[in-house]
Amino acid sequence: MEDLNKYIMHAKGTIPLILSVPHGGELLCEKIPPRINGVLGIDKNTISLAQDLIQQIKNIYYEKINQSKKPSFIFCNIARSKIDLNRPSEKAFNQSSTLAKDFYLSYHNNLVKYITHNITCYNQSLLLDIHGFEVDSRPRGFRDVDIILGTDNLKSLYAKPIKKKEWEDNIRGDIIKNFLDKDISIAPGHPRRREYILSGGFITKKYGASRFRNSQTLQIEFSDRIRIHNDELKTIVLQSLAEVIFKYFNTSNFL
Repeated sequence: MEDLNKYIMHAKGTIPLILSVPHGGELLCEKIPPRINGVLGIDKNTISLAQDLIQQIKNIYYEKINQSKKPSFIFCNIARSKIDLNRPSEKAFNQSSTLAKDFYLSYHNNLVKYITHNITCYNQSLLLDIHGFEVDSRPRGFRDVDIILGTDNLKSLYAKPIKKKEWEDNIRGDIIKNFLDKDISIAPGHPRRREYILSGGFITKKYGASRFRNSQTLQIEFSDRIRIHNDELKTIVLQSLAEVIFKYFNTSNFL
């Protein structure tokens, strides 16, 4: 039996936030047969980016309230060509592999464990599912952005439909406003331009508010400019995101 901890990294935090990185792994577990269908590429540097974000969150908590706080996290180190944790189990791996099934269940069982812990201890939970995209692969005709947010048309943030005037009164709206104020290109964010918007994948939908009481989820896609090419931009983005997270959990507007 392979060591699950080698391939699925996770730890419980001290604030009701979970960082999930399902597509950042590069390890080719030889005992797992390759996937044949679907996207097989790696979201490069998303694990290290999430680790940097954890450090930024720890920094801002210490700076603002002199407390040591950190989110829970779960990262998959297995290459997406072997297993895709952001898919239903029947599409996530070669079904002949019991080992792949064990890894899949480990990832999702730990997500449930941390969400349940957050709701029990804090009466709330927020899951950020971290992904990457390449700027050059964006379809033509869409506004050039560095961050894309997905919330399953807000169903991952709200259990029931809300009024249009309340669409931005949430963590997604806080991130958008903060980033636009700092001239960081983000979608959605421009009401008069064609936006390249993703609704969010399986994890965002499965663990969001419409399906999991008191749990909210948000998919965040970071461009390759942030993840790979521009360290200065990455630092600004992660510091800004940490600021939003700190403010969000230290005001009364969550849930």
